[in-house]
Amino acid sequence: MELQFLGGAGEVGRSAVLVDDRLLLDYGMKTGTPPAYPVGSVDPEAVVVSHGHLDHAGAVPALLSGRDRPDIHWTPPTRELALTLARDTLKLHGGSHRCPFTETDLKRVGEVDQPHGYGEPFAAAGYEVTFFDAGHIPGSAHVLVDDGETRLLYTGDFHTTSQRGSDAPASRTDRHGEPIRGQRLVAGTTARPDADVVVCESTYSDVQHEPRATVEERFAESVRTTLYEGGTVVVPAFAIGRTQELLLICEHYDIPCYVDGMGQDVTRMLRQYPDYVRDADALRRAKSHARFVTGRDGQRERIAEQNAAIVTTSGMLSGGPAMSYIPEIRRNPTNKIAMTGYQVEGTPGRELLETGSAEIDGRVMPVAAQVEQYDFSAHADRDGLLSFLDSYRDTPVLANHGDRCATFAEELRVEGYEASAPALGDAVTV
Repeated sequence: MELQFLGGAGEVGRSAVLVDDRLLLDYGMKTGTPPAYPVGSVDPEAVVVSHGHLDHAGAVPALLSGRDRPDIHWTPPTRELALTLARDTLKLHGGSHRCPFTETDLKRVGEVDQPHGYGEPFAAAGYEVTFFDAGHIPGSAHVLVDDGETRLLYTGDFHTTSQRGSDAPASRTDRHGEPIRGQRLVAGTTARPDADVVVCESTYSDVQHEPRATVEERFAESVRTTLYEGGTVVVPAFAIGRTQELLLICEHYDIPCYVDGMGQDVTRMLRQYPDYVRDADALRRAKSHARFVTGRDGQRERIAEQNAAIVTTSGMLSGGPAMSYIPEIRRNPTNKIAMTGYQVEGTPGRELLETGSAEIDGRVMPVAAQVEQYDFSAHADRDGLLSFLDSYRDTPVLANHGDRCATFAEELRVEGYEASAPALGDAVTV
């Protein structure tokens, strides 16, 4: 096999790996000003999408802009999530450089897409391909590609139960009394399919996540304290995965909460795929516990005065309903903004954490409300990555999807692995 790394090599964003000029693994975009897309021109016979985040699926409809119609393979939730994001991108940026496809391209997706479940081999561009649960978000998949001689494992993004401090306390058990390790929304991956080469994400290869139970309980205690003192907590969250995780936490700790933005539609959609979440009943209860916001007739301004948590997009304060809530609650030091995801440099969320002010709707606003950050990452940390790769000690590893891929590959070589880190645009024969 020849692998060409068209994106995601030495960076987080625009993931795309082309196999033998025929099969494309992911086709994402890298958000920014301007946004970035995979390098080079591609004309694949088929594309396989690991999961429904923008950096892996955001540019997929653009593959249908010409005469060719490559088949698109993904799990059912990934299909729904990718199309939801594509429609949002088209709505916000259609006709500009920030949207690489048209309404026509998006409609064509439904003509060629083919959903598949976990563990169900299927044919794509002459290869046998199998999805395995990656434990990242609902529908996320490791992708195993077999040409009859070589088995390539493309991990996509993944989360494991082998994180530091994985023992679950009493408050981290499900309704059957079973321990919940890692995320509440999806269980960490346990899949370790046989492979001859592994393309492995390395996003948090130098980070040890704090035990999830500790983060969760500290978040819940902080929110409850603010509400008890008469304040409001705005919780910026990514619409896919993070919003649902926080709704599950709010329901478990009986925290009154609202949910606003795209996370509402994603939550409703995921209720239709009970086999792709850890506990469908828990997600149903979480949806019922949260109050959904319509935004009509000044509703957001009224909610901002209530003693409640408001889980809302966007996770980096770069748009969405969060722009309505922050100006309303920012002056009161009793109020709180609880950031729940990584804040990319240059975003208003990062600015708020570093300076105590943020640019909202073109105005720089000082924020007197308390600002906190919590690590609810859905990626494996260093321990999780090493635990996963322990099953592949005799297998070549190609590190990608991270800003320190070369360093991580060197660290793996010190541990006895055959590891390397392709650069953007590199072609590697395996």
